[in-house]
Amino acid sequence: MLTFLGISMVVVFTYLIMAKKLSPVTALVIVPIVFGLLGGFGLGLGPMMLDGLKTVAPSAALLLFAILFFGILIDAGLFDPLINKMLKIVKGDPVKIAIGTAVIAMCVALDGDGTTTHMITISAMLALYLRIGMKPLVLATISLLSVSIMSGMTPWGGPATRAIVSLGLDANEFFLPLLPTMLSGMACIIFIAFVLGKKERVRLGIIEIEITPKEAMELNPAAATVAETADIKRPKLRWINLLLVVTIMTVLVTGILPAPILFLIGFVTAAMINYPDMQQQKERISSHAGNALTVVVLVFAAGIFSGIFSGTGMVEAVSNSLVAIIPESMGSFYPLIVALTSMPLTFVLSNDAYYFGVLPILAESGAAYGVDPLQVARASVLGQPVHFLSPLVASTLLLVGMVKTELGDLQRFAIKWCFLCSLVIIAVAFVTGAIS
Repeated sequence: MLTFLGISMVVVFTYLIMAKKLSPVTALVIVPIVFGLLGGFGLGLGPMMLDGLKTVAPSAALLLFAILFFGILIDAGLFDPLINKMLKIVKGDPVKIAIGTAVIAMCVALDGDGTTTHMITISAMLALYLRIGMKPLVLATISLLSVSIMSGMTPWGGPATRAIVSLGLDANEFFLPLLPTMLSGMACIIFIAFVLGKKERVRLGIIEIEITPKEAMELNPAAATVAETADIKRPKLRWINLLLVVTIMTVLVTGILPAPILFLIGFVTAAMINYPDMQQQKERISSHAGNALTVVVLVFAAGIFSGIFSGTGMVEAVSNSLVAIIPESMGSFYPLIVALTSMPLTFVLSNDAYYFGVLPILAESGAAYGVDPLQVARASVLGQPVHFLSPLVASTLLLVGMVKTELGDLQRFAIKWCFLCSLVIIAVAFVTGAIS
């Protein structure tokens, strides 16, 4: 019964989102409540939803302060030189622009944080995409894929960290065999960027353009509200701002401070350095409040969904049913099965639900076939390109907001590329022995 409810809830939820019958916030809240009531959990739904909100609260705080932190730095003009440099290199060739996007996104994504990657990549490149008429969905897809590979496999990235902690594994033993797989994923992203850029070149041609920093600022949605006010730029503080970003990223990777606290400190410091006047600080915060509020509301709505999905036992029921249908004769291919099923499972589940709820069950079942938990853990991160299309991923919600599109539109455009990327890294992991 719980398995049927869980699968039905996911199917209905996915349909309503992709068909645009309900907004993501509405669907994330209404659908699980309805199915929870149908399952007879009426009186227990409140505590479940509260638990879900508590779970996502740190992510909501992280996103809020990260948006404000990078918003302040964008307003101050920190990323203007990067935009101008990219314009000189790629000019108006969509292929070069797409590949340049992939290079920037993968470099930035090394910090393991999707929010940071999208904030910097979209802020740096969206002006150029809009100027020559390239589809923002191309930019969003490349940025999303870059995060899924770089954050998904590095031990300091969210998915890998959860897998390592959940099964009590050694980070080096987990990661080193995955290096060839990670490199293949990066190559796949470059290839996808080339293909998408080629399609845009056929549609648009190579456009000769000259964009001034002012025009780039005007086309940048993250700074659209301040395009006419040159006094907010702080070119003399650019190196100080860069040092602040490097410091924040270094502390983030080392894990000295929790990420939400770190970005709160970073936001306060950036505001104090660049806009010491109280009125200017209020103006800068207000200019980014709309984007921040939208994302935080979506994150808390996702907490309602995951809280009910986990609290009712639907997650465990669905995962147990999955394990039960695997024939014993397929035991020797168990890591490969985990890798393939990680695509749909991580799409419908949050990383916390999958890695702390489902992965231990999969690892325990794999032990019955003599499969090393290390291989199960590695296999579990190979579906991350598909996972990052999920409405449960906070950074993806931020991404669609920054490129001003709908989640369903991004899912329809990017699903085949995400699926292709997952299949490539699964194949390479299997061939190289990362999973066997």
